[in-house]
Amino acid sequence: MILDKEEIKTLQLIENKYYMKPIVELIQYNLNNNIISLPETFNNLYSYLTSSNKNVEKLIAERVAHGEIKDIQQAKKSIAGHAFSNLIIWCFLKNKESGYIKENIFISSKISTIKDWEKFFIINVDNEIQKPDADIIIYSINNDKSIKKCIILSLKTSLRERAGQTYIWKLLMEIANADSHIKEKYNISYNPPALPFVCFATVNFYDEINSPQHKGMFKFFDCAFIGKNIETEEFIKPLSYIIEYVNENLI
Repeated sequence: MILDKEEIKTLQLIENKYYMKPIVELIQYNLNNNIISLPETFNNLYSYLTSSNKNVEKLIAERVAHGEIKDIQQAKKSIAGHAFSNLIIWCFLKNKESGYIKENIFISSKISTIKDWEKFFIINVDNEIQKPDADIIIYSINNDKSIKKCIILSLKTSLRERAGQTYIWKLLMEIANADSHIKEKYNISYNPPALPFVCFATVNFYDEINSPQHKGMFKFFDCAFIGKNIETEEFIKPLSYIIEYVNENLI
């Protein structure tokens, strides 16, 4: 399958980011030597991020020496989150390029570039608006390139971060789409062409997913994924399952 110009550009931008180069090189080595298949790359994001850490830190040190980076710790924290997001997009596009993901399905970290995004992602609460914690949007399109169906994917390297904000928005979305006195009480309005799926993905750096509080949190999502090569329970799926999930739900 041939990717479109924007998808090819996105791949190139990701591969050219200095902190992504060691990570992508490691994945390409594994793929070229048949150590792993393209779909399986999704399940090993934790390993890629941690295994490439020393090489990434060397690149950060070089930039510090040249005055391009001032705060090392802030740079490391920022890179961890951005690398996770970029890795998912990179793996998604490479799988699409190889035919694992349907041609009519797209991925973006820039909501505002998607046609008619407001119809899906804005909830009116009285005279104010609420927008989701959407790190990545995966969507199919109509003939006029507007969104047909979509998945809002929130990403967190650690559940200590703002994971709760995502499922709170999911609850707000469901209240707004139901006949409810709460909806009337707060003057909530929301009428998307199709209700988005709200999903969550993590690499679980701190082994938090099995705590009762976090296991309960995952039940609010339409689906939750983990990019770590471990045995998973019913409440969370291997990240490679996202291929099947988008192909089934976004048609």
